[in-house]
Amino acid sequence: MDSLSPVGLGTMGIDDPATIETAIDVGYRHLDTARVYGNEATVGEGIARSDADREDLFVATKLWIDDLASDDALDAAAESLDRLGLDRVDLLYVHRPRGAYDPAETLPALDEIRGRGWTAHVGVSNFEVPQVETARDHLDAPIVANQVEYHPLFQPVDALEDARDHDYHLVAYSPLANGRAGEIPEVVAIAEAHDLTPEVVCLAWLAAKEGVVPIPKASSARHLRANLAAADVGLDPADHDRLDGIAREEELFPE
Repeated sequence: MDSLSPVGLGTMGIDDPATIETAIDVGYRHLDTARVYGNEATVGEGIARSDADREDLFVATKLWIDDLASDDALDAAAESLDRLGLDRVDLLYVHRPRGAYDPAETLPALDEIRGRGWTAHVGVSNFEVPQVETARDHLDAPIVANQVEYHPLFQPVDALEDARDHDYHLVAYSPLANGRAGEIPEVVAIAEAHDLTPEVVCLAWLAAKEGVVPIPKASSARHLRANLAAADVGLDPADHDRLDGIAREEELFPE
């Protein structure tokens, strides 16, 4: 699978492979992890337990800021594959443009990793638009995704515009505002009007945006199913306008 599902699974904090297995069983195909989450082995075990064909899954992981020197990136990618129990991932990100990150050194290493067949695609995460532009200048491979914080209280519209202009995905992490969806008045009002949960409202709003792929975390089968089904929920244009117009900006995971 080379395309991203409308809703993926964010796995930060998931430490039980049964949760990953359940997610796959209920229909998730896009699984997002990272070295720094400390759960690549958990995700890999859940994949191994499931009945899904590997080719039907889109597995993404990320190189942490300590892994971004050229040789370190190659070693870290190999270690991630070993922990996942996979011979390749579908998407490998630079987790943050910090630490050992040097565009002229790190990004050619990603091209090398891709050339070795260890990843099908490369991406960036937590990059601002000028940093994405610089990354494009140093990569041979196309950028497939920029993973950024995106929820009603923090809306990186400039990042979305760049993604659309340059034909890559914006993968939205913390789409439920780190558990605060039910505290946002506009979200709550729309949820009550449509007999939905605030979480479904947030996900339906994001999934309807061209080029945006939310990756909520969930552990129970009920929440996993509800999050996945949110992509099929249609909100009114006025609802979208109301959420788009929230003036507050509150980045929950700044640099």
